[in-house]
Amino acid sequence: MIELHIPANDPKETVMTQTDQELDRIERSIDIDATAEKVWTLLEQPGWWINEGEIDPEPDVRREGDADVVVHPKYGEFRLLTLASEPPRHLVVTWLDGDASAGTRVEFTVADRAGGGITLTVVESGFAGLGKARADVVKHVEENTSGWEAELDLARRHVTGASA
Repeated sequence: MIELHIPANDPKETVMTQTDQELDRIERSIDIDATAEKVWTLLEQPGWWINEGEIDPEPDVRREGDADVVVHPKYGEFRLLTLASEPPRHLVVTWLDGDASAGTRVEFTVADRAGGGITLTVVESGFAGLGKARADVVKHVEENTSGWEAELDLARRHVTGASA
């Protein structure tokens, strides 16, 4: 559970302590029996993790300036700004929130495993910078933590062709 410290004079203001900053990130990994190149074909698809349990092979994506805008029929629009791309090993995007003035940083790393296959790691950070009230930040982190666990499993199944 994330614990953010709120000043008594403004219940909407969020102040992060050192401990809070350490908790202001989600890190999850999964082993996948596939090559880095095969996993990369999924990672390079903007917003592949925005779905309802199945990866859309032809997502609705448009370009606006430097950002990719993923349009989901149920969840709406999501703006993604690519910060770094080093195929097939490393991808960093900013997942812009709401008015696109702030967002979380989402970093994917693909590392070879001894004996074959890869480990896919995702790190999402920057929740405190979204300017949300404490309860909203905690909820956002909790939802995305379980979300990344589900999405990494979905990525594994998608890349390997395994069923649920």
